[in-house]
Amino acid sequence: MKKAERFEKVINYFSEAMPVAETELDYTDPFELIVAVILSAQCTDKRVNMITPPFFQVFPDVEVLATAEQEQVFELIKSCSYPNNKAKHLLGMARMLVQNFQGVVPDTLEELQLLPGVGRKTANVILSVVFRKPAMAVDTHVFRVAARIGLSTGAKTPYETEMQLVRYIPEEKIPLAHHWLILHGRYICTARKPACTECGVRDFCRYVNKKSKL
Repeated sequence: MKKAERFEKVINYFSEAMPVAETELDYTDPFELIVAVILSAQCTDKRVNMITPPFFQVFPDVEVLATAEQEQVFELIKSCSYPNNKAKHLLGMARMLVQNFQGVVPDTLEELQLLPGVGRKTANVILSVVFRKPAMAVDTHVFRVAARIGLSTGAKTPYETEMQLVRYIPEEKIPLAHHWLILHGRYICTARKPACTECGVRDFCRYVNKKSKL
């Protein structure tokens, strides 16, 4: 099966099966989302959603967070992975937003990546979820699922996967496709035991096709 055909079939399937797909992180504004995404690195969304409500009670906006001490932040996020680094990143992010961006989360990839704790993946999540821009964030789920299905071929880095995905997915579908692949990887195409018998794209999945030939 040619790559373009596989993309078409996958997009058609998810467009019908999952017409609404959204982040599972709880947030109400760009500031809350950028905090949640920083916290979510190597941590489950469920855990992050337990941490953020009390966090935002203490730090309701970026200006308040920018004046905090690192120990204050650490105490509120210590149940997540790498709390020391994340506390440092959250403070650095808040202070830069206040000092350089008038407290407003920017809407460009280049500016977002200037913020501490914000790499390309996090920046693309913000662009896609908040600003509805055609940005494809590639996390471990997207990287794995894209390769397994056959949407990415030979990609060795998240960036290479991103470039292949945005080449074939229509711009208006990219924000949705980001969530399609994440949720599919989280609940169906899991790392150790993918539920291939329950998978709606198995008929055009390269991984399933290879297994059937063994």
